[in-house]
Amino acid sequence: MTNNLFLPALVGLVIAAFVALILALKPSSLIYDRLLALNFVGTLTVLFIAVIGFFFGRPEFLDIAIVYALINFIGTIAVLKYMKTNNEGAADLGAAPPRHRGSSDRGGSQ
Repeated sequence: MTNNLFLPALVGLVIAAFVALILALKPSSLIYDRLLALNFVGTLTVLFIAVIGFFFGRPEFLDIAIVYALINFIGTIAVLKYMKTNNEGAADLGAAPPRHRGSSDRGGSQ
């Protein structure tokens, strides 16, 4: 009975992953939307590994899925920290670009 459910579950996960990737690669999407879609694909990969382990009776696959989930989470946090410190996402949020030292709003030269 479990073999009858394996193929539809696999097809559903693959379709959801492709939809997320297509939505992430739209040129009009924000960097945060792309990061969210990439995180979603990572989560689907974790689910896929767990489902494979369940259907083939390999409980050690669940350990692999947990490690992959932790790597996915840490990678997402690292990218968000990088974007915050380097102001990469400022253009997407409509924020003003960072001002450089020596520039002023007053007229004249320094």
